[in-house]
Amino acid sequence: MNYEEVIKKLKSLKNPKNVEGMARFGINPKNTLGISIYTLRPLSKEIGKNHFLALKLWKSGIHEARILAGYIDDPVKVTEKQMDEWVADFDSWDVCDQVISSLFDKTILAYKKAFEWSKRKEEFEKRAGFVMMAALSVHDKDAPDEKLLKFFPVIKREATDERNFVKKAVNWALRQIGKRSINLREQSKKLAQDLIKTYPNSKSAKWIANDALKELSGR
Repeated sequence: MNYEEVIKKLKSLKNPKNVEGMARFGINPKNTLGISIYTLRPLSKEIGKNHFLALKLWKSGIHEARILAGYIDDPVKVTEKQMDEWVADFDSWDVCDQVISSLFDKTILAYKKAFEWSKRKEEFEKRAGFVMMAALSVHDKDAPDEKLLKFFPVIKREATDERNFVKKAVNWALRQIGKRSINLREQSKKLAQDLIKTYPNSKSAKWIANDALKELSGR
């Protein structure tokens, strides 16, 4: 399928009622067609990997086209410039999460960008850094515990960010790292307890910590 065919296909699948529902879950309704990822994933397999088509789909600005771009792009061909440009375009948590966990976490720059983006000021750019940490914890099967433990100072540093899509991603990263191994589970629980002691007046830090402790302790 070429660019025009893909766009035509996406527009034929639009569902305005779904857009309303997505907006209630915090998904940006701008340029959104209301297509489920369960429809987009099979479509991506039909299209196959295509780096240049992915770049064109991203430039369309269409919400679902951007998610699809993340599915069909080739991580070997993704450049650092592309990663930074796409992250700067993130305007919704689902686009962020799908692109990071389907594409960017498979690039050779994944760890570098996790650290870099965690320092960003924009909400979805910063979220991208922590979604990357969560995704790497699941997908990088060969990473030793020590490599993932390097994320802990970053998690602690940003735990007081009260913005919803940041604190949820920080929490997600902490929980996913903790589920990686028995050692990381104990280390993650210790970090959660440290967050409560270090930031007693931060609602965000306490929520991140308590939610992680609940899951990692089986409560």
